[in-house]
Amino acid sequence: MRIAVSATAPGLDADVDPRFGRCQYFIIVDPQSMEFETLENSSAMAAGGAGISTAQMIAGKGVEFVLTGNCGPNAYQTLSAAGIQVITGVSGRIKDAVEAYNTGRLQPSTQPNVGSHSGMGRGMGMGMGRGMGMGRGMGPGIIPQAAPQAMSPEEEIEALKSQTQMMAQQLSEIQRRIAELGKES
Repeated sequence: MRIAVSATAPGLDADVDPRFGRCQYFIIVDPQSMEFETLENSSAMAAGGAGISTAQMIAGKGVEFVLTGNCGPNAYQTLSAAGIQVITGVSGRIKDAVEAYNTGRLQPSTQPNVGSHSGMGRGMGMGMGRGMGMGRGMGPGIIPQAAPQAMSPEEEIEALKSQTQMMAQQLSEIQRRIAELGKES
């Protein structure tokens, strides 16, 4: 089995990119052996349709799961149609995200967790600022925005559950980093 993880840089030590369609790289990894390949996302700078074209590219790689921070409705629909399950709310290092996947701590999303075009700007909510995460993608700037259209109560519950899962993963990563820094001093 192979999974695709949106990444800020090549390699397992890179951070999970919170954007799916406009991430710089994907790490395609076998979660059991940890063998991986790096794939540059040629759609990252596309004027439009980045989510769909990125999802089509990933579907052509024979992956069964995608791990990412956020996934919009067009990309989500394209991935779902290809039989690929999407796990959103993922943050931290790639190898830690794969470990969380292996241990069952990550669950597939039932719907997109951001609205259309949410990864295009670097405005409030999607910026890659250096907040609490010290540039590790954990700062408050990546909390997913609710989709702009009105949601049913069930959809809102799912979106809030997804956001809660992402925040729990971010807290876990912060605690891990604090412990790591404590050992260094």
